[in-house]
Formats: sequence, structure tokens, C-alpha cells
Amino acid sequence: MQQQTEQQAQAQAEQRRETKAPAATGVHLEPGAAVPSATPAAQAGPEHVEEPVAYDGILLSGFGGPEGQDDVLPFLRNVTRGRGIPDERLEEVATHYRHFGGVSPINDQNRELKAALEAALAAAGVDLPVYWGNRNWAPYLDEALQEAADAGARSLIAIPTSAYSSYSSCRQYREDWADALEATGLQGTMQIDKVRQFFNHPGFLAPFVDGVRATVAEAREAGFADGEIEVLFATHSIPTADAERSGAPDLHEWGPGGGYEAQHLAAAEWVMGEAAPGVAWQLVYQSRSGPASQPWLEPDINDAIEALEARKAVVIVPLGFVSDHMEVMWDLDEEAVETATEAGLWVRRAPTPGVDPQYVGALVDLVQERLEGRPTAERKAVTSIPAWYDVCRPGCCENPRLGFRPAIAGLQP
Repeated sequence: MQQQTEQQAQAQAEQRRETKAPAATGVHLEPGAAVPSATPAAQAGPEHVEEPVAYDGILLSGFGGPEGQDDVLPFLRNVTRGRGIPDERLEEVATHYRHFGGVSPINDQNRELKAALEAALAAAGVDLPVYWGNRNWAPYLDEALQEAADAGARSLIAIPTSAYSSYSSCRQYREDWADALEATGLQGTMQIDKVRQFFNHPGFLAPFVDGVRATVAEAREAGFADGEIEVLFATHSIPTADAERSGAPDLHEWGPGGGYEAQHLAAAEWVMGEAAPGVAWQLVYQSRSGPASQPWLEPDINDAIEALEARKAVVIVPLGFVSDHMEVMWDLDEEAVETATEAGLWVRRAPTPGVDPQYVGALVDLVQERLEGRPTAERKAVTSIPAWYDVCRPGCCENPRLGFRPAIAGLQP
């Protein structure tokens, strides 16, 4: 039996593509529609869709990750497609994956999330299948769409595994859905809406509240006073030019970090108010890449740790991540913890939501919002920023280096 399983796994690996779907050349718009490949309720581009939609399934959309040493470089080529980065530079990043046997935890995490989501949907009486596809590695998004189409699905509600507004965490998903629709020839027959960005859904933030509360309590039990503890909320850094264009900047007066930074700050402030009011905290960034001449959001978490004064304990909270991605395992658990230890600090890392029932329940609730056409005022949202848009606004989350590519689930461009 074990030999048969290994042979099946090898056969699947041999059949697996190494390249993602090609970039789309255009999008499909129904007559009079403003949003491509959208359901009738979303085609006009309302900020919030407040009429019920009968979807045929859910498209769980992940980033993807390698599952063996041979996958690492092809995966990184997919991630950086269009940027002209040579393999020699990609190999510098590949060492992080190779440290863990060439396997990213993200695919197994999404398998667990898919199973947990299916169970929670069934418990809530929501009879919808979940199709899972990745942007950068198998199973690819176009494969998930073809699976859904073969099962008779014609309208899907998509859940990106990212909570915030930015090019890489929102718009790039919408571009890759457009790529997948064109690659499968489903542009004119498949409709895809997306759930709102869920950075302020209480179910998403509840696991962070629990984690901060528990780790701060652990620091106190270790003998540290509140004034000796610093909570560092960590998220992926992005170029400042991208940040400035994130989060519908034409509709909001964000700070220099745009909607991306503002959403993280609002989430962190709410978490601290619930979990550890009075303890010092700050938002820090990690995992920056690109040339040194290109400005990225700062401070880097390691610089922030080294700059701490009058602190003896550090709690690291991976606020920008839904599960233990490679960036969490390497940049936080390895590098940041080493920096803190070398600085003589007591350090703990709070957990990510993973498959916490509160988080999974939030995803179910986001789907139910659209099934019911729930009024905006009745939607679950905490923090100083209200429930985010169902349909992305024009020009939101532009990548100024790459320009606008064809995208769905939002108003053009």
C-alpha cells in the first residue's frame, strides 16, 4: 500500500506543470457591465452588494508553495514572472526553502483550511463545494476553475488567503483570476466575485487577541513588568510606491503607508485594546526584497528589535499572515528570534490564525454576507475602519512598476 501511494505521488509530480497560466490579454464584460466576469449583482460595481447571490461554489485562492527541492526554482520563477530576475538571485531566496527540505508549509495549511472550511460550511447549513487553487504552484487557479466548470459551476465566490489591501495581497489575486479564466476559455461563462478584505473581521482578529493575551501573560509570569514588554506586530514589507496606491487612495486620506499600513495599524490597535491595554506596541515590517535604492515600508523588525530601549521582553505577532508561511518560519522564527536573543531579550512568537475555529467561522460569515445580500450596517467589522468594499474600486492597489494588467472582481482599470 505504501509503495502504491509513493508511486501515485510520483505520477502526480510528473504530471504537474511548472508554470502558471499565461498573463491574460483582456477581460470579458457583459453588455452594460462595469465589472468583468462578475455576477449580475456586482456587475455595476457597487461598493457593497446588498442583494442575495446564489453561488455554485467557493474558490479558495492561495499563494502556493514548493513541495520538494525540485519545485523551488520553478515556483520562484512563477512568483517573480515579468520581473526579469535571474536564477542566481532567485537561488538566494531558495535557500530559505531548501533549509526546510524544499517544502513550504503553505499547501498543507491550505489543505487543512479547505477541510476546516468545508466542515464549518456544512455545520452552518451552507451547501457549497470548495475548490482550491494557487497563484504560483499546483494546484493552480486555472485547474481549480476547470474542476469547478466540469462540475457544472458557473458562479463562484472567491476567498483570497490574505486579509489586507495591496497589490500582492489583493489586486494580484484578481489579475491571476483573469489569467485563469482566459487560460481555461471560461471568460464568457464563469462569474467570480470576491469576499471583502477581512482585516477587521472580529473572527480573523480574535486568534491574535488570544495569542497576544497568552504571550503577554507568559512574559508577566516570567517576571517582566508591563513597562518592560514590547509587542511587535509584523507584516510583509512592500515598496512605498505600492503602499501609497493601496486601499482605494482616491476615497481615503491615508498616511504615507496608504491603506495597507492604515489597515494593519487599525487592526493592531484593536487587538491591543482587547488583549493588553497599556503594553507598548508598534507595527514593524519583514521580508523586504528588491534593490536597496528602492524605498520599502519600515522599520524592519530586526532594526526595531535592536533599537528597543528599556525593554526586556518581546512578543512578535505575525499580524499580516493567516498561517505559518515561510516568511513566518524563517524571517520571524529564525532571524527575528535570533536578533532578539542576541540582544538579551526574552522573546515569544504568537500564533497565526491557521484553522482556528474563530477564523474559519469568519470566512464562512464572509460567504454568508454575499449569499444573503446582508446590509452593510449589519456586517461584522471592528477597528476604526468600517467593513471594506465588496467590489474593488477603480485603480486600487496599482503596481506602478508593472502597470495595470487585466483583472476581475473590481471596477476598471
